[in-house]
Amino acid sequence: MTQKETIEKFYKAFQELDVKTMNSCYHKNIEFTDPGFGTLYGDEARNMWIMICERAKNFSLTYSKLTESSAHWEAKYDFSKTRRKVHNKIDAYFEFKDGLIIKHLDTFNLHKWASQALGFKGWLLGGTPFFKKKLNRQTKQMLVKYMQK
Repeated sequence: MTQKETIEKFYKAFQELDVKTMNSCYHKNIEFTDPGFGTLYGDEARNMWIMICERAKNFSLTYSKLTESSAHWEAKYDFSKTRRKVHNKIDAYFEFKDGLIIKHLDTFNLHKWASQALGFKGWLLGGTPFFKKKLNRQTKQMLVKYMQK
């Protein structure tokens, strides 16, 4: 399977919230980074996807611009804490080892995401380093609690 085919397999599975197939595309030593969670390693990254897929409400995903090391994807969903509609546009970058994804970097406009997910408060604070640091701390705590159950 080519790297591009692995990336496509990952996003096709994500469209169906098939986390088992998504995680099968990851190397055991996966390093995942995005503005919302910061950097996660191994089982943290795999469990993040399990948690996200389990909690997805009114979720849809499209992907495009696949290459051997990148993709563009867009997710639409209801943010669980506020039930506000979010349309997040993400550019993803990948590195491979042994035919599997070893590094996955998602980039998106955190300020725009926060404005959609949190409303005025997100618009006001979502572009600040303080907000990003606090969000990363909260999402990691949420993930730790999730992994403990």
